[in-house]
Amino acid sequence: MPQIPAKERILSTPEQIEGRVRAALDELGIAGWEWIEIDPQYGDTADFCQQYGYDLPHCANTIIVASKRGPAAFCAGIVRGCDRLDVNRRVRGLMGVSRVSFASAEETREVTGMMIGGVTALALPEGLPIYADMRLLEMDYIILGAGSRSGKLKTAPQELGKLPGLEFIDGLSLPAG
Repeated sequence: MPQIPAKERILSTPEQIEGRVRAALDELGIAGWEWIEIDPQYGDTADFCQQYGYDLPHCANTIIVASKRGPAAFCAGIVRGCDRLDVNRRVRGLMGVSRVSFASAEETREVTGMMIGGVTALALPEGLPIYADMRLLEMDYIILGAGSRSGKLKTAPQELGKLPGLEFIDGLSLPAG
């Protein structure tokens, strides 16, 4: 199971998590990104949009999914805030396992070292599969978590293609509702 090394996980404060994300932005050569400082109480996507005036389709949620049978397996899925990750069909098939579900908050923290409401595709552990919905590429920009609940990242969705192992997948999401 890919995970953040124990030393970093134990010492991870919001500032340290954000530092890893900023370092990943530089190392990957992500262009034109903007850091948005926010009040941590508005870290969840819908709350963020309402408080700061962004629309839900421009926000992208990074969701950790866990296998529920057999050896532990995890992946990250990135979908627009107005869509749902197709966990039971599309993600399960991509992972090649019989049962999956959203990772718990504890599993998410263990695997990523990040907080729910701030999980981002940047600075994920090496070897963790990352699947991004192809529909993200229709947007002129997206807003991702920044690793903690006190920041968001605004960037062009094409920049996600610079993340090692990220794969854009057609049909990764379903319309919400």
